[in-house]
Amino acid sequence: MAALLALAAILALLRNARSAKALMWVFNVEGSVDLMMAIALATAFDAAPLMGPAYWIPAFWVPALLVTHYLTFVILLKHWKALQM
Repeated sequence: MAALLALAAILALLRNARSAKALMWVFNVEGSVDLMMAIALATAFDAAPLMGPAYWIPAFWVPALLVTHYLTFVILLKHWKALQM
């Protein structure tokens, strides 16, 4: 779902659509909640021993995605109007 929302937001941004900011908010909230739920469920069900070589996904990609979502929230909250001018 997050990937589809991200693609829709990117297309809206490229076309300067009025819905771009709303789509960015929806994508960023849903993506952040999705990552937090994945972390919580993996911890609750002790998924680490079952991951094998896929351990690098939560070790590298999840923190990188969380930072990306944080930066997107900062841009949406502080810098969006400055970018529109």
